[in-house]
Amino acid sequence: MSKQKLELTWIGKEKRPRLEPRILLEDPERSYHAKHRVTDSDVFDNKLIFGDNLLALKALEHEFAGKVKCVYIDPPFNTQQAFDHYDDGYEHSIWLGLIRDRVESIRRLLSDDGTLFVHIDDNELGYLIVLLDEIFGRRNRIGVITFKQSSASGPKAINPGLVTTNNYILYYAKNKDAWSPNRVFVPGPRDDRYSKYIENYDHDFRDWHLTGLREAFLRSNRLHAWDEAKAKFADKLEAKLTEFVVANAHRVVRTARVAPKDVNESAREALSQSTADRTKVYRSKREDRDDYYFLGGEQLVFYKAKTRIIDGEATTASPLTNLWDDLLSNNLHNEGGVSFPNGKKPEGLIKRCLELATKPGDIVLDSFAGSGTTGAVAHKMGRRWIMLELGEHCDTHIIPRLRKVIDGEDLSGVTKAVGWPGGGGFRYYRLAPSLIVDDRWGNPVINPEYNSAMLTEALTKLEGFSYAPSEAIWWRHGHSSERDFIYVTTQNLSADQLQALSEEVGSDKSLLVCCSAFHAVTAAQAATRWPNLTLKKIPKMVLARCEWGHDDYSLNVTNLPVATPDPVVPTVPATGSRSRRTPANEDQGDIFGQNVGEDA
Repeated sequence: MSKQKLELTWIGKEKRPRLEPRILLEDPERSYHAKHRVTDSDVFDNKLIFGDNLLALKALEHEFAGKVKCVYIDPPFNTQQAFDHYDDGYEHSIWLGLIRDRVESIRRLLSDDGTLFVHIDDNELGYLIVLLDEIFGRRNRIGVITFKQSSASGPKAINPGLVTTNNYILYYAKNKDAWSPNRVFVPGPRDDRYSKYIENYDHDFRDWHLTGLREAFLRSNRLHAWDEAKAKFADKLEAKLTEFVVANAHRVVRTARVAPKDVNESAREALSQSTADRTKVYRSKREDRDDYYFLGGEQLVFYKAKTRIIDGEATTASPLTNLWDDLLSNNLHNEGGVSFPNGKKPEGLIKRCLELATKPGDIVLDSFAGSGTTGAVAHKMGRRWIMLELGEHCDTHIIPRLRKVIDGEDLSGVTKAVGWPGGGGFRYYRLAPSLIVDDRWGNPVINPEYNSAMLTEALTKLEGFSYAPSEAIWWRHGHSSERDFIYVTTQNLSADQLQALSEEVGSDKSLLVCCSAFHAVTAAQAATRWPNLTLKKIPKMVLARCEWGHDDYSLNVTNLPVATPDPVVPTVPATGSRSRRTPANEDQGDIFGQNVGEDA
């Protein structure tokens, strides 16, 4: 019986793009670096990539596969509403296919201990969960986070039925066995069960004397009655009391009943002693945790355990849950100094995701960059980042925002919380055009926009080698290991040239030779004669690899595509077939215009 699995199916699911792994071309005029290094950990090699995000993801795979620690994406929600900077209306199955292709590439980029956050609303939530379960594995779904992004007020409040205030963040690990998240705490209200105060904390614990919390607060403010405190502090009284408790968390306590079976043997003895003698405190030491303290047959629990340092300040804190209802921002439209209606997310939201999943120096990726929030926050938090964006707001929003971050001029968002002083930089890249284009007769040829260096890098990437031209050894253009190299040339190589090349490479290394043509031998003869060389002809070697000349896999389309039947391909008799050769007067010696049909 064949093995079966649960999966989500949709029209066109079996159709998958054959993506061209484009090279990236830096635009130095748009790249930006701090004028002066601010800290020793400044990172300048962050990447902002302009271009179709699916092609850009493919372009990153060779260098970054398995290296990205965290991905946050906020894809179009498929709400059937057109927004200012992108169109969000897609036929259901088309949306699923477009998201699937991107998430599969993202998974390849993630490190084994990496994390994915996908921000979505309820229009596609259920389907997206099933889709991500299929790609990542259901066991690697960590949870579904509910993010309260607005309140039930304003124009929303008059909507019939339910008022929508929440979005959702799907939280996945690439491999739960290797995944190790950080523990994150969030500020919370004061716990009023802690109502006792150790007056003489600096004395021997056996002599500690407990008094009421209110009495200790009054004494610290030289007041005599609670009514005086109310009159003095008015509506700030609770804030003042909370401040006092947090500042004295090591001596604010409560008592809690504890069963002897819930503590170790040493602690049971101290607990028993405190029951017999209620006049003093008894202690049981622990090596790996705080000591136990008992008074009157109960445990003394210190408020210190309820506090954490969050954003540089001590505060009452509790572990982060899957309900994030504390990140509303009335100033969201001003964050980063850019306006992005209906699309911008709070910097605090991205900060929380990165706190869960990363540490300084880790690589963070956002393939739907929007207004650049992810990169801005990652930069401020000392993470390396990669952002992909196709819209014009890459220039109008993201670059100005990042420049302010780098120059230390962006005081909004999480800047103060993380203590960001400015510094670092980024490199701006564009996707190169397609390597293969059709000439005027419809024959596929090497794109004339490619110079020799671009061609070398492109073929190196297509063949799975790392592009690393050697300054000392002319034939080393890249490597796949310490002994395997690649050489790209637009020349027609003779047998003598190949012999000389083989001798220079040596028998302990191998070289893939990509050339316009080679003379006097067949490929089979060459393999026997020069076993350390593998010969391939340009451009024939790559023609079947990809969908050449396809520049737009974008989610940003204005109108829904209309399904059309598959075209009927006419059968052409063999006797009526025509050669796709270039006319005789075409320059066939130039590899950038060479006809694929040429078999030199």
